[in-house]
Amino acid sequence: MIKMKYKARSIVVGRMKRDEKDKEKDDMFRPCFIALYDFNDPHLKAEPPKQILEFKKIDKVNIDRCAINYLLAGNDLVVNDLQYVEVTKRRNQLFLNGKQMSRF
Repeated sequence: MIKMKYKARSIVVGRMKRDEKDKEKDDMFRPCFIALYDFNDPHLKAEPPKQILEFKKIDKVNIDRCAINYLLAGNDLVVNDLQYVEVTKRRNQLFLNGKQMSRF
């Protein structure tokens, strides 16, 4: 189990394209990324993330206690108003948990 904590204002979680060799070996797993930003709504700005976390063989991403926006155009998830995010990798699953600032 790997557990990491990052300071970020927002994150984008998305799926990456698989390598053909990996697809032939195993059709169940997908590579994914978590992009960390210092500002909200990163999909509306042309600024790069401060850090990108990449994971090769993931079959499930669990997100707990966060308000999430689903971007239909890119099939990505955006989480805004974060103080921090914790990323735990356990076997082939990711667990995301963070502290969000109150919106109300």
